[in-house]
Amino acid sequence: MTTLTVALAQIEATSDPASNAGLVEDGLHRAAEAGAGLAVFPEATMCRFGVPLGPVAQPLDGPWAERIAAAAARTGVHVIAGMFTPGSDGRVRNTLLCAAPDGSRTGYHKIHLFDAFGFAESRTVEPGDRAVTVDVDGVTVGLSTCYDLRFPTLFTSLADAGARVIVAPASWGDGPGKLDAFTTLARARALDSTSFVVAVDQARPTAPDPDGAPRGVGGSLAVAPDGAVLAAAGDAPELLVVDLPLDRIDTVRAALPVLANRRDFTVD
Repeated sequence: MTTLTVALAQIEATSDPASNAGLVEDGLHRAAEAGAGLAVFPEATMCRFGVPLGPVAQPLDGPWAERIAAAAARTGVHVIAGMFTPGSDGRVRNTLLCAAPDGSRTGYHKIHLFDAFGFAESRTVEPGDRAVTVDVDGVTVGLSTCYDLRFPTLFTSLADAGARVIVAPASWGDGPGKLDAFTTLARARALDSTSFVVAVDQARPTAPDPDGAPRGVGGSLAVAPDGAVLAAAGDAPELLVVDLPLDRIDTVRAALPVLANRRDFTVD
């Protein structure tokens, strides 16, 4: 395969997991009609931030994930969507559900938690400790979530593990300069890893969260390995479908071999 067609499903999730599953089903149907092999939904697709997450958390074989996996099987489209799974210490885990049309299922637990700008994700969320890749129609896809975008080593490590495309579902916190930060970081991580980066945010909410929970700013984008923006959304719910020409990775890495040029060093 030289091209992977990806749907960027920018939605505004609610606090109702069943309603949000319906948004995923609709998005997958439209992605299939557009010829996408992969549909990426935001972080916290299962339930928006700003409400208690413990009561909605379910395992990867629970009913919410089963419903999403069934939709992937019906449509023939791989799906990646943010959900919450039970943690080991009373907290939940901020998890990406990856469901393939053949019924296989993988989860990535967000490694870097958003303890910044006055918000403390770690109070209620247990961090993951493993980087994860999945196979999408023969293409290795790396997984990251939101705040992970600020940590370049994760992206270069995923590229080292064979990732050609790295997804970054998000529910980006709003504020001055935050949309610019989101798009700049997505482009920077594509340049760091010389991989495609597909960053899919929640739409900007119709009403801001009174407690300042990160609810999204829109601006979902697909970035080429040379940092060029291939497609970008506004701030409202939107489905973008973009072709990722995978041969471009080899061209960029031959001209700009930043992964090969890295050296170990010490700091005095």
